[in-house]
Amino acid sequence: MLEIDTFDNVKGGNAVYKALSHPLAAERLVVLAETLAARGTVAVYDPERIFAPLRALAPAFPVAGVYVHDTLALGEMRAGFATLPLTALAESGAATVLIAAFDAARLAERVKILAPVGTKILTLDEVRLPDAMLTNRRRYLDPLNFATNFVFFRDDDRMATRLVTANYWSGYGGHAVRLWCRLFDAAGAVLAEFERAIPDHAGTISLSSAEVRRAHNIGPFTGQLFVHAIGVAGHDVVKYALDTYATDGGASLSCTHDANAWPSERFAGLPAPRDDERVVLWVQNSHAVAIPAGAIGFDRMGAEAPVLLEKAIPAFATRAIDVGTVLPDLRWPAQIEVRAGRHVVRPRYEVVRNGRTRMAHINVERADLRPDQSLKTLSPLLGRGFLLPFPILPRAHYTSVALPTPMAHDQADLPIRLDVFAPDGSKIAERAYGALPRDHDVAIDLDDILAPDALPDGGHGELVYDFASGGEADGWLHGLFRYELRDGSHAAETSFGAHMFNTVMTWKGEPQSYAGPPPGLTTRLFLDLGTAATPSFCVLVYPASAAWHPYSSTMLHLHDATGAAVAEMPLAIACSGSALVEPWRVFGAADLARAAGGYVIIRDLTCRLFGYHGKRQQTQRQQTQPAGAFSFDHMFGF
Repeated sequence: MLEIDTFDNVKGGNAVYKALSHPLAAERLVVLAETLAARGTVAVYDPERIFAPLRALAPAFPVAGVYVHDTLALGEMRAGFATLPLTALAESGAATVLIAAFDAARLAERVKILAPVGTKILTLDEVRLPDAMLTNRRRYLDPLNFATNFVFFRDDDRMATRLVTANYWSGYGGHAVRLWCRLFDAAGAVLAEFERAIPDHAGTISLSSAEVRRAHNIGPFTGQLFVHAIGVAGHDVVKYALDTYATDGGASLSCTHDANAWPSERFAGLPAPRDDERVVLWVQNSHAVAIPAGAIGFDRMGAEAPVLLEKAIPAFATRAIDVGTVLPDLRWPAQIEVRAGRHVVRPRYEVVRNGRTRMAHINVERADLRPDQSLKTLSPLLGRGFLLPFPILPRAHYTSVALPTPMAHDQADLPIRLDVFAPDGSKIAERAYGALPRDHDVAIDLDDILAPDALPDGGHGELVYDFASGGEADGWLHGLFRYELRDGSHAAETSFGAHMFNTVMTWKGEPQSYAGPPPGLTTRLFLDLGTAATPSFCVLVYPASAAWHPYSSTMLHLHDATGAAVAEMPLAIACSGSALVEPWRVFGAADLARAAGGYVIIRDLTCRLFGYHGKRQQTQRQQTQPAGAFSFDHMFGF
């Protein structure tokens, strides 16, 4: 496993990791390692605990010792070396002292007196990105200098991809934002490198694999696009929605939310295939060092018997893994845990069935959580506590299935209940499932719970903790939600986790809000408009752990491709209710024509809504019924 720190829910993201793993920094690390090796042994001064991730992400160079100034850190093991006192640096006999720190010019001057006579002193400023690529040149490890993300990018004459987002940084003071992009092919080779200037308004940002392919005259590819946003403010992650679609206008269509920008030890929520399906996990190396053979593994959730991949995966390479060949005896609704060793960011998986393809992503499995007994005795002021809301699509045309998914290493069971709500907020059904074991294969089909004529226009369900049959909980309840047309022609799936929603009282940072602490809960969600052939839609859920406003005060803001406001429409959603929103039904034809290429912002200053978005293939004759393909995933906001 890579000895790197990436992200945790207390500290947030680690800028050191991003500074060392950036593709341009990786190239400079190769040069630095060669320089150090050519000079002989190296003494490393590690004042900021950077040596371990440096060792993991850079080519090896000879190390004579690792030195620290903190007496409490003496003897610590860092990348296999026990730390030594900085006062002993002169005795190291090293030809070079490497200070494992950035912005370290002053530090280098101070260390000179401690180093062996004639020793050359280098710092990690040798691998800095060019100043032109920095948002804040005064502080290199400012997270805004590394607003980056990976994108599954594909254009193979059958399937293509399109990233869409908006210049949300402009609303926080971002100026002259531009995207630096590098496209890697399946082998990890660089196919293209380009920049995209972003106008200083909240307009649509779109990156099409077909356009990139034409612009750079490259052949078919499946790989990954690294995106670095420069000049940003407010957010240090590139958030986006990614459509995957058939280039011949066929019925393959899917969308996935932005990839998590941080590698993880494990991922969960990967479904086993049905008998008529092929499930492929796209393993995309996020680093400039190869993934060794045996470093990636697949396991039935809860079995603790992973099957390891026998071949190494080169730097920045992409490899398709058919999970049916790795774990041939597993079938839906069994689920698979991926042992990723912190080598990849949240991967995509592809389900192939009846000649159609759909994409979805798996989720980060947390190593830091333990069962929390206080969840069993929450204050009644918090009502039902943690809720995991998910849409139930109109049952006249769709089936809706929920699969609870363990999402923490120490999660032994899942004590859950399902509550079902109509759009008007009335609770129409509930069912307890007891404490499901970690290796469970219980998929909750709403058809088994509801009468055939219930919720013809849809509604929503909420997974909640229920300790009546025992079990433990950690506040990280997750589920995978699968939706399928009743004729079996197409499906989509998405996954997410629980939060507390819309309570005045709080518990350990819950409920969360997009802006400000409770009771200032708010909503700001992004919905790409789509096109006439694939118009977008979303389901907005107003979940409430305890009593809140009887109705939301939601506003739908229609924007054109430059971010200019075109129209707005109010929407009132009942507490514990939901609404299916289709922009082409909400707004007039003239406004939609003006907003072509734009988006809708769903805004509410009174409550936090939870949303799922998608697109439908649409023809003129299908205006009143579902088309042959659709996509669906949870929404994002900024």
